[in-house]
Amino acid sequence: MYVCPRIPRTGQGRDSPLTVHHLDKLLLVCSVVLLVAVAAVRISSRSGLPSLLVYLGIGVLMGQDGIGNIHFANAELTQVIGYAALVVILAEGGLSTKWKEIEPALPAASTLALVGVAISVGITAAGAHYLIGLGWRQALIIGAVVSSTDAAAVFSVLRRIPLPSRVTGTLEAESGFNDAPVVILVVAFSQAGPVSHWYVLLGEIALELAIGMAVGLAVGWLGSFGLRHVALPASGLYPIAVMAIAVTAYAGGALAHGSGFLAVYLASMVLGNSKLPHWPATRGFAEGLGWIAQIGMFVLLGLLVTPHELGDDIVPALVIGLVLTMVARPVSVMVSLVPFRVPWQDQTLMSWAGLRGAVPIILATIPMVNGVDASHRIFNIVFVLVVVYTLVQGPTLPWLARTLRLGEQGEASDLGIESAPLERLRGHLLSMSIPEGSRMHGVEVGELRLPPGAAVTLVVREGKSFVPLPTTVLRRGDELLVVATDPVRDAAERRLRAIGHGGKLAGWLGTDGASAGR
Repeated sequence: MYVCPRIPRTGQGRDSPLTVHHLDKLLLVCSVVLLVAVAAVRISSRSGLPSLLVYLGIGVLMGQDGIGNIHFANAELTQVIGYAALVVILAEGGLSTKWKEIEPALPAASTLALVGVAISVGITAAGAHYLIGLGWRQALIIGAVVSSTDAAAVFSVLRRIPLPSRVTGTLEAESGFNDAPVVILVVAFSQAGPVSHWYVLLGEIALELAIGMAVGLAVGWLGSFGLRHVALPASGLYPIAVMAIAVTAYAGGALAHGSGFLAVYLASMVLGNSKLPHWPATRGFAEGLGWIAQIGMFVLLGLLVTPHELGDDIVPALVIGLVLTMVARPVSVMVSLVPFRVPWQDQTLMSWAGLRGAVPIILATIPMVNGVDASHRIFNIVFVLVVVYTLVQGPTLPWLARTLRLGEQGEASDLGIESAPLERLRGHLLSMSIPEGSRMHGVEVGELRLPPGAAVTLVVREGKSFVPLPTTVLRRGDELLVVATDPVRDAAERRLRAIGHGGKLAGWLGTDGASAGR
């Protein structure tokens, strides 16, 4: 059992493994790492490289072969922290996933997460066995480990590329769904004794997915219902409550012997599409936690690897990665999407966008903890594979999207609308800012045509606030306060979003709130 070090009182520093002086140094190192990681995000955004590679590099530099000379080899602690970080990352991804975008893609994404994973595991394992000479158990473990697309990598890369919602929705939902079956397969292959028959594994996967789905949807619905009907005394409590509900979904799903990862993703998606009060603050809080989880997880994984031991595993990693990228992933995408008649351009991009990241590296710690033969070699191969092929796939995705003519340009910017409950007035105060690219620029307040019971009460422009007239022309950068009663709150928000996308003629042009949400 891991015991947290005790911070001593005055005069007890000699008997404690951690003193206040040591804590000061630890906090200094952590703060410097966070600042370097934050600065690295700008570099990665310009170069197109996923920021995970920078974080892994920071961990390697701090490790025993780097300038930090930190010796760290606790695979079990890495696995525990990695699982906790994945919960936060999946929660953040679910909160930012729009239901209207992934709803049409759910059947295809589910098929990719089940049938696609099975095909990818089989082809990759066969390549590792026949081309590299690994035993079948080790080959199956590697096949299962690398067959899961990484949610953190997919969310961070795809959301910077203007792709059609049918593509991003499928890839994001797949990355949220396929962790569950892959974890079950890796654990089954890493256990001592013979591997269970395929139909037993299939039954376990189906049962765990069903339990995780039920728990996630139930917890998400109950949590959103409570947050929408109970006014908390401080706005800062809403983000904390949302993340607590998401973690509860994971814990409930895991304790019920279901898929906790699927539960937290579905619960977060329900919460993110429920129009909760103070939503922009909640979204920002979750995004910040997601960044901290990614940074901590990747730095820790970089610490765990020993670079001087990777030399013998570079060629096997390249061979297995080539089989995975050029054969297993395209075949799994093609076979899984046959019933859905997906265009070949979409299939090509989905095949190349099967990004790997922290999830495969964390899953590679499972055989290490279970004492599987050659488990350190499996970890090294997976580490090299993830780094090399992320370097290749990440920066080339925008070019491939443009080549396939899948980019979407010129869309109007969406409005960020924050809602605060007015409990005594039985209404809501909507706060919004008109961003660059919004077609609300140039629209008069009277032309908003808000439903009866809703009105623009205040406009803040260049630091000055005033009560608008019906003839007041709105401009980019204006901040608006809109008061709406409970019955018309949703209609008022839909109308504002529609005008933000379609301008004053949104209703005549057929731009309603539903289409604006996309």
